[in-house]
Amino acid sequence: MKIARFIAVSVVAAATFSMESMAADTLIQNKGSDTLVNVAQAWAEEYKAVKTDVAVAVSGGGSGTGIAAMINGTVDIANASRQMKKKELQKAKEMGQNPIEHVVGYDALAVFIHKDNPMTSFSFNQLGKIFGRGGDFTKWSDLGISVPGCSSDKIVVVSRQNNSGTYAYFKKAVLKSAAKAGVIVKGSFRQGTLDMHGSKDVVDLVEKTPCAIGYSGLAYATDHLKLACIAQEEGGQCVIPTVETASDRSYPIARPLLMYTNGEPTGVIKDYMDWILSDAGQCILTKKGYAPVRDVSCP
Repeated sequence: MKIARFIAVSVVAAATFSMESMAADTLIQNKGSDTLVNVAQAWAEEYKAVKTDVAVAVSGGGSGTGIAAMINGTVDIANASRQMKKKELQKAKEMGQNPIEHVVGYDALAVFIHKDNPMTSFSFNQLGKIFGRGGDFTKWSDLGISVPGCSSDKIVVVSRQNNSGTYAYFKKAVLKSAAKAGVIVKGSFRQGTLDMHGSKDVVDLVEKTPCAIGYSGLAYATDHLKLACIAQEEGGQCVIPTVETASDRSYPIARPLLMYTNGEPTGVIKDYMDWILSDAGQCILTKKGYAPVRDVSCP
């Protein structure tokens, strides 16, 4: 069941109600991933000029929140930076929903450190030892470095809340790999991480904290912190996160950005999804720091 609905806006002039002064707009509800929320808001804003009779309401809250809303039938489109879990798909089926996945772009999940940190690269195993349960890297000196301004030497581990698709993807891609290599236990996050609500919060904390390390979408990077080069294997070639390395998937923590609809989209929802995947929509995505689903020529 599509929940795009019609809202009436009344204009009353000189205390006289006029049917001619009533305008009807279609409202599309879009919710979920904090990684996608900035570009989703940019899409919604630009779409006003494309379809003046359609409004798109965008909110964040995390991939899990958006997916739950789609399962419950309270949004038209759920934004996600991870795929739906088996239990979510089962719940959707029980609720009579038919989630359809749409890839709308790609993102490099970047590892951020303070700009004064002398580290330049990490392997998956090193990241596992820092972020993972049972990992034995708790001080920067464990990596053979001294960080200016970090008098305690303690690594401040900055993560995301567990309803975040970014959290889930980092756990799956990095921590599970480190667990498979035997350097941590079960591929779970260590206790005592500072769990931020949004990607911007991760970046803000790492910028201000010399001892810190964190992760989030590349689009949230600033000139005030350092992006680490990442190698999947110990001693392997490391790759810097960029739009290009996300696009060609050479960056080892590149991931698809997803939107879910209940069933194949039709009507105004299909029009909006088609526009997002058009050159116009994909160029907005690129300008926000994400990789497009295909080659596009942008002004």
